Amino acid sequence: MAQDNLAVPSGDNKYVTVFNDPVNFNAKHPLHNSWTLWFDNPGKKSNANNWEQSLKELITFDTVEDFWGVYNNIMKTCDLSISSNYHLFKQGIKPMWEDPANKHGGKWSIQLPRNKTMSEIDNIWLYTMLACIGEAFEHADEVCGVVVSVRKAFFRISLWTRTSDNQDVAMSIGRTLKKSANIDGTLEFQSHHDSSKSQGKAWTV
Repeated sequence: MAQDNLAVPSGDNKYVTVFNDPVNFNAKHPLHNSWTLWFDNPGKKSNANNWEQSLKELITFDTVEDFWGVYNNIMKTCDLSISSNYHLFKQGIKPMWEDPANKHGGKWSIQLPRNKTMSEIDNIWLYTMLACIGEAFEHADEVCGVVVSVRKAFFRISLWTRTSDNQDVAMSIGRTLKKSANIDGTLEFQSHHDSSKSQGKAWTV
């Protein structure tokens, strides 16, 4: 996906602009799903109660153009304060384990040290979001949403899935995510149930 230019060449090599053709230039390209962006920063003394209270629903969009409008007008990941999280989930799914769409699922995650180039962090997060809203996955219905977390020593990006018991499906999603976001590192998959008990990782790509 790319942002539309403000002018395009016509057949006679003259540029047509939004002033010549306002209808086509104002056309929007619908996404397969509507997506909601959430934000939270519960601080160091977070717990289950104040975390949910700090969770804010920012905006829902359903077109390519509206996605770019949101992305270009929010703070970049590398500029967020410690303990902040962006959550981009399909509309109707809350970014919490207890949501019916998430409770049997899991997540692919990677931790990126803060000494990485900040533009690299932002690019991986951007391409992860684009892979999701662009339905880049063979099992796109399995994808619930993605999260980027800002911590003192690292950034963490996670893609949440509806289920966690089908290795073939999970591995397909993990491989596509790694390729789409150009991730140079190991992605680890873990069910939400295992995450809550700090148990071992299930699979890696």
